[in-house]
Amino acid sequence: MLGLKAKAPRRRPRNGSPMSWRDFWNGEHAIYVSDRHKALHYRRIAQDIAAAVPSKDAAILDVGCGEALSADLVAAASGRLILCEAAPTVRDRLKARFGALANLSVVSPEEVEALPDDSLDLVVANSLIQYLGEDELKRALATWLAKLKPGGELILADVIPPDLSPLTDATELLGFAWRGGFLVAALGGLVRTVFSDYRKLRAQYGLSTYSAVGISALVEAAGFKGVTRRTNFGHNPHRMAFSARKPLMLEAATP
Repeated sequence: MLGLKAKAPRRRPRNGSPMSWRDFWNGEHAIYVSDRHKALHYRRIAQDIAAAVPSKDAAILDVGCGEALSADLVAAASGRLILCEAAPTVRDRLKARFGALANLSVVSPEEVEALPDDSLDLVVANSLIQYLGEDELKRALATWLAKLKPGGELILADVIPPDLSPLTDATELLGFAWRGGFLVAALGGLVRTVFSDYRKLRAQYGLSTYSAVGISALVEAAGFKGVTRRTNFGHNPHRMAFSARKPLMLEAATP
């Protein structure tokens, strides 16, 4: 997401256990400063993903898709689109919104495990890995590698570098707001962030950050080849994106 989590609720699951990121996204929150902000954000992400689709018959997995309000743009550019979302309430909204699209399906992370191996042309994880611990990311990379076809592409986008300042994120949000016509709402959202318990929430949940070298090493260690920097998805060029591919059968067999 955008890294600006104004007015996020401090809520625990009913069983009394500590709140996880999945619990957070499954509840009510105020990540976006206005409905227009949310709509423009998801439209921009969908346009960026659609531009990365390799062919009209490609099978695409969008992991951690969130509300994906413009996922129909990606579905129109591909043969099959699978939206993976961990939060059950968000999955329900996605199914209600896109149920009429025959080539779009909505699954949980657990259901991704059941997808056939070597069946996907592109896996996209946008603004996701900051919410995963390193062991979780390693398991996810292994799953994505298995599900991709030989030569299929993985894109990790909106990766947060360790030295990225919240001020930089705020500046990029204001620029996006100015261009998108929601500047007043964005200014109000930033003020709410200053006076909210955002810092406590971030300290409580934690966000994973990666250097370019560090994330490249993790992706390569998982078995991917050709890790390269690419243009980030969304409005913030100070966050990073990377592309890598599953080796072809011949490459995988080469010592």
